[in-house]
Amino acid sequence: MSSDTSTKFGGQQMLDFVTTNLDQEKAEDIVTVDLRGKSQIADFMVICSGRSTRQVGALAEKMSDLLKQQHGVLTRIEGKGQGDWVLMDAGDVVVHIFRPEVREFYQLEKMWLPGEEATTKATKS
Repeated sequence: MSSDTSTKFGGQQMLDFVTTNLDQEKAEDIVTVDLRGKSQIADFMVICSGRSTRQVGALAEKMSDLLKQQHGVLTRIEGKGQGDWVLMDAGDVVVHIFRPEVREFYQLEKMWLPGEEATTKATKS
């Protein structure tokens, strides 16, 4: 049954799909945050950067298309028109795609990751 297949795609499997495809599409500084037990909005959050407003929008569009075509997952996208910060809600995984300057300003990693881990991730870039 196709609906049975789509209900099984989620959680860690969706996270792996999203991070793999973002990496293949040249997203930069991909960080994963495990939200299980911390928030009910999603199981995982992915934060990454695109080099320009155009790339930020393209990364979001491509990810949305892949999730829909390959797994029947519909995503909600906010901010694609501006291209500074795009938020994608795919259910179990929420994806934030930033331009580097905007990402540095909001520092979502510091809000969601434990202190030492957030500092380590931030210094990698």
